[in-house]
Amino acid sequence: MISILLTIALIATAIILHEIAHGAVAYAFGDPTARLMGRLTLNPVKHVDKVGTLLLPGFLAITQMLSLGRVVVMFGWAKPVPVDPRYFRYPRQMMAVVALAGPASNVVLAFLAAFALRFDGLSDGVVDALNLFIDLNLALAFFNMVPIPPLDGGRVMVGLLPQPLAGQYAKLERYGMLMVIGLIMLPPLLSMQGIHFDPLRQTLWPAVEWTRQVILRLVGADFVQV
Repeated sequence: MISILLTIALIATAIILHEIAHGAVAYAFGDPTARLMGRLTLNPVKHVDKVGTLLLPGFLAITQMLSLGRVVVMFGWAKPVPVDPRYFRYPRQMMAVVALAGPASNVVLAFLAAFALRFDGLSDGVVDALNLFIDLNLALAFFNMVPIPPLDGGRVMVGLLPQPLAGQYAKLERYGMLMVIGLIMLPPLLSMQGIHFDPLRQTLWPAVEWTRQVILRLVGADFVQV
């Protein structure tokens, strides 16, 4: 029970800080909406969505830990941080940077957790929690960078594409959530029929594992047993 609660707490922390990063960058670009609505705060009550922040990520993390021993795919959301691009000088491009800030914050958190592994005298439980926090943040970062609106990667693509293509690409958002749910739910269903097709795991997990190893080496924590 304690490990389950710890997993949920770590997931909630990663998602909440992800959302705060969106609002903070929007505020830096001149949009006060998130600040005026009290969303630039560490108070989890202001950000937690029962399904998106707790139930779904907790279910995904726990089932993957039990079946695979590692977190491969992570998906979740907090209450959306309100962003009004009308405040931005370059709305489409600045909105892409706002979107990128969320995954970037998770990579920073992974770096901080990896650096903490360097401290002497850490208990096995703390080492396990830090390693899990690294995996959760990297999984969340890479998953959110999948280029499907309304994921952050989709919003980044809208900001990078030429205007005509960007407009057409943005229209995918109406179907985007169904596509995301399909990518998550279809592989287990196919596996029950003996069909092994899991594009998220096959593409994201190698990226997560490679990035984890790079981060550990960069901070000098690659000696830690993981």
